Amino acid sequence: MKLNHLNLTVTDVAAARDFLAKYFGLRKIESGGDKRENTFAAMFDDSGLVLTLMKGAQADYPKTFHIGFAQENEEKVNEINRRLKEDGFDVASPVRSHGWTFYVKAPGGFTVEVLC
Repeated sequence: MKLNHLNLTVTDVAAARDFLAKYFGLRKIESGGDKRENTFAAMFDDSGLVLTLMKGAQADYPKTFHIGFAQENEEKVNEINRRLKEDGFDVASPVRSHGWTFYVKAPGGFTVEVLC
């Protein structure tokens, strides 16, 4: 059995969508001019995961809730960390924990872990 769909409630669909596309390569599923663009987005990765983003007034996730993007090596983790910092995100440098990892608060109100 394979997990193939996850829905996140976010406060800003467009910002969350653009963040996930820019830093993690998720692609928006084109809907032919869907008028719900600011309230809903469906994205996918190369492995068939479908990630949907739905607009909510608030995104109330538990403190430990996060989604993760595993990278092939430490250099890739470092590169994403550097790009986020250069783009103004408040992100700590990677640390050795359960892997080479760091967390970032994504636009829209959820947390992302980047690790290898």
